[in-house]
Amino acid sequence: MKTTTLLIAMLAGTAAFGQNYNETLVPAYKLPHPLVTVNLRPVKNVKMWEGTRRMEILRLFENNVYGQMPKDFDSIRFEPVREDGGAMGGRAVLKETRIHVFRGGQSVAIGLTMFVPKNAAAPAPVFLLINNRPKKNTDPDRKEKSAFWPAELVIDSGYAVAAFHVSDLAPDDKAKYTEGVLRMYPEHLSMGNGMKAIGSWAWGASRVMDYFEKEPLVDAKKVVLVGHSRGGKTSLWASAQDERFAICVTNCSGNTGAALARRQFGERISRINSVFPHWFSNNYKNYNDKENDLPVDQHMLIALIAPRPVYATNATKDLWADPTGTFLALKNAEMVYALYKEKSTLPATPPAPDVTLTNGILGYHNRTGEHDMTEFDWQQFIRFANHHFSR
Repeated sequence: MKTTTLLIAMLAGTAAFGQNYNETLVPAYKLPHPLVTVNLRPVKNVKMWEGTRRMEILRLFENNVYGQMPKDFDSIRFEPVREDGGAMGGRAVLKETRIHVFRGGQSVAIGLTMFVPKNAAAPAPVFLLINNRPKKNTDPDRKEKSAFWPAELVIDSGYAVAAFHVSDLAPDDKAKYTEGVLRMYPEHLSMGNGMKAIGSWAWGASRVMDYFEKEPLVDAKKVVLVGHSRGGKTSLWASAQDERFAICVTNCSGNTGAALARRQFGERISRINSVFPHWFSNNYKNYNDKENDLPVDQHMLIALIAPRPVYATNATKDLWADPTGTFLALKNAEMVYALYKEKSTLPATPPAPDVTLTNGILGYHNRTGEHDMTEFDWQQFIRFANHHFSR
């Protein structure tokens, strides 16, 4: 009797949030066309894409999903905290920096940890991680080492590697998320299209880019922005907003990340807005259980990054993040890359697990395992960056 009651409760909970893991139950859907304007005009060239349609799509995401991205602030200051030329046994230079941003009598401080190859002949390309895991994952002293941020692997591959923590910008807490960037932009809290935590983290990534443009040890034109899960949602949004990021990596980002919402597979909009009401704009809640009413879907977010490369991943045991929906989002962004004469090399159907697609403008793999970011994933990110930075 207890088993039956528990089963009924589990099924009821699943139904309440519309969780589906069966491909045969994916509903029929029609994706909004990236290359048709709101006035139903076809977009046939880069000029019309950049002059009209791209801005339309960006505004639609701002107004309905992620919230507006504020551009103004009073000043920014870069405070050196620590430098160690003998880090990683002499293989790297460690630089810790605090990025202070000021607006309207309020301020925020972003801690940045960065390692640069010791004997780099030129300013180094850099991988920047949006860290949504505990700070020990990016330990500057390397007493703790994590496959989530394998800094030694990246350094030995000839890249600088840096990280900032989301809590410096917006604590990942529905009660405390305002205790950061949003103290400088309090007007966003009462706006339907005001940014919340994801927007704050993306805003922070751009402030790190401001620092990179002043940092002689790194090549600010070769910055790879990396995020996992909610950080992967952020890396996509930041890269769409800020065209200075050369490559975007989105790892297991799922709903409102790289996966198509209209498939209604795994996590759905109603569920993410219920559990994480502090991530997205208030307007996004209008689409709870109404995915087909959205004027956008995630293939259009990827398209906003064109012609810059995008690498997306999934994990075989992470159906919550919809691996098939992620691959299909990449495929449906191909048409925008084609405007730039960037031919996608993605196959017609998703690759087998652990088959990596690193030599195209759009890259992908579905790693065997759990919802995580591992050294295997980072090895593919490096291969993808090597391919594009050598072009």
